[in-house]
Amino acid sequence: MMAPTLGGSDDVLLPDFPRGPLQAYRVRASFSWKELLLFLEGEDVLRFKKAVFTALENDPLFARSHGADLSMEKYRELNFLRCKRIFEYDFLTAEEMLKSPLKVSVLIDCLGMYDWSLAAKYFLHMLTFGSAIYSSGSERHFKYIQKIFNMEIFGCFALTEVSHGSNAKAIRTTAHYDPTTEEFIIHSPDFEAAKFWVGNMGKTATHAVVFAQLHTPGGQRHGLHSFVVQIRDPKTLLAMPGVMVGDIGKKLGQNGLDNGFAMFHKVRIPRQNLLNRTGDVTPEGTYVTPFKDARQRFGASLSSLSIGRVSIIGMSIVNLKLAVSIALRFSATRRQFGPTDKEEIPVLEYQMQWRLLPYLAAAYALDHFSKTLFLDLVELQQGLLGGGHGARQAELGREIHALASAGKPLASWTAQQGIQECREACGGHGYLAMNRLGDLRNDNDPNCTYEGDNNVLLQQTSNYLLGLLARRVQDGARFESPLKTVDFLEAYPDILGQRFVGSSVADCLDSAVPLAAYRWLVCYLLRESYQKLTQEKRSGSNDFQARNDCQVYHCRSLALVFIELTAVQRFHQHVHHPSVPPSLRAVLGRLSALYALWSLSRHAAVLYRGGYFSGEQAGKLLESAILALCSQLKDDAVALVDVIAPPDFFLDSPIGRADGELYKNLWTTVLQGSNVLARPSWWPEFSANKPAVGRLRSKL
Repeated sequence: MMAPTLGGSDDVLLPDFPRGPLQAYRVRASFSWKELLLFLEGEDVLRFKKAVFTALENDPLFARSHGADLSMEKYRELNFLRCKRIFEYDFLTAEEMLKSPLKVSVLIDCLGMYDWSLAAKYFLHMLTFGSAIYSSGSERHFKYIQKIFNMEIFGCFALTEVSHGSNAKAIRTTAHYDPTTEEFIIHSPDFEAAKFWVGNMGKTATHAVVFAQLHTPGGQRHGLHSFVVQIRDPKTLLAMPGVMVGDIGKKLGQNGLDNGFAMFHKVRIPRQNLLNRTGDVTPEGTYVTPFKDARQRFGASLSSLSIGRVSIIGMSIVNLKLAVSIALRFSATRRQFGPTDKEEIPVLEYQMQWRLLPYLAAAYALDHFSKTLFLDLVELQQGLLGGGHGARQAELGREIHALASAGKPLASWTAQQGIQECREACGGHGYLAMNRLGDLRNDNDPNCTYEGDNNVLLQQTSNYLLGLLARRVQDGARFESPLKTVDFLEAYPDILGQRFVGSSVADCLDSAVPLAAYRWLVCYLLRESYQKLTQEKRSGSNDFQARNDCQVYHCRSLALVFIELTAVQRFHQHVHHPSVPPSLRAVLGRLSALYALWSLSRHAAVLYRGGYFSGEQAGKLLESAILALCSQLKDDAVALVDVIAPPDFFLDSPIGRADGELYKNLWTTVLQGSNVLARPSWWPEFSANKPAVGRLRSKL
């Protein structure tokens, strides 16, 4: 089945929105939403998204069933059929994925806007499983790629175990090499070593990329490596010999996705099933690697761990976009109170409702960060495929690992907080399941946990930064990285001597001001964390205990401000680039400044404590600048939502539809609900003439 083709004018690609209650805000916008969308996405991506949206909306298999509660088994069956249909549409060929890798991310976003269970099922098979084989394997593994595309096999990514998740180095599944048969023996020593929480593994996966500790003859251990292991027969879906595999049960959300577990009892696989990009074993049992030391090999292998985290950043931002779109359209049409009894005004006009605008700015800023980090990861993987095994390639792997490890917490927490704010901003209507904010909250919540607990992941980033400072102190090494995210630290002592110099609100309305404050914050917290770590070690603590006692108020904060700085810096550079059309510079500049100042405001106490801020004027200027930017963006809010909101079918929220007919849409959806006007099915049980107590006794 081929995806629909597009043709015609831009009016077909970007049709005007229906006139209605939102029109008043749309005509007040300071920019053209169509121009901004074309600038941010590009015509090629917009046509691709249009093709996906049109195909799914017109396909009966994807019809919405409001009011119908599917059983978990039925939901999973439907989700698998929908995933299969996505492959039948052939939206992206393997060649197109290599040519335009960003479209992979776009496709996942489109599917996620419809249902994250579907998006997760697709990308865990195609992107996580498939990419792990493609980027971590070699030509001998490429036989799997076509089988992945035609769903001849179905895959999953088995890293996490019952007793270990974030601590990947402590994974307990083993892979012992037997040179007499040229096979690896995959084994789970006990239930704690069972692979767990693995998406697709519960019911449908036939193959898994399994991470295990590699052992070669003579007691040699080589650390964590990945292997392709068949876990089910593709024809019967029965478990393979030695494999115990099953479903872990109902979750808080995303129940269309079958998360599962697996245990291996001395399962033998061919030597060639080792994904050997970073290390291999000869037929005789000798371990070989193109990397000079284990640190370089581990740095290069981090791409397989980073891809899931980078994907979750994108997922979180989609959730934030959907929630903000629903809440701001609601706020622009919901009228309450007013200057007179006869005149009610939209709640968006109230300053308290401006609490949504920083999350709108965050959606734009973090979306750009997500896309650029995804392309950075593509560069890393392409370098590995091209045989890049040098120090720069390993350093790039470490840098992306540090960015992804902090980017996931930043994005998932921002979405979590933003969705809740949006839910509350919509009052009681936000609590109605039909308006989707509850589902968005539940579907986003695991983003804070899987692929690594957020607080634990932040330690990866702070360790990276502390390692750079330690090398500077010990060896005089320069602060530099392939993506240049840490290069500003070369001016470390000078930056620490800087102070806030703004004297008016106007001085703060450009993101260059919070950028300077953020650079100081990173330097200050890096120094404080390093001094705290050194002090703990001098007091007799070992390295592990010392690092553990430096997290709260030090290393955790360091990692967060560093990733916020990175996101602010990238968006600032993007919106101030000469390629930005003059008509869009003002609104993009305001979004950039608002996100930066709002994020910075949460660190005001540290800015004062460290002396960057002094006196009450600095804090007042920060607050006034945030409110001024919200005021300037209020009339642009609906048009900014029009840029990021998907079609109504995908947004799937009566209070967030593009026509703004809030109450008409609510009423229509309520009436469409199953049996909304019927009396309770259980009522006859209590309507007989005899008393309820008597009926109860007769049953007993």
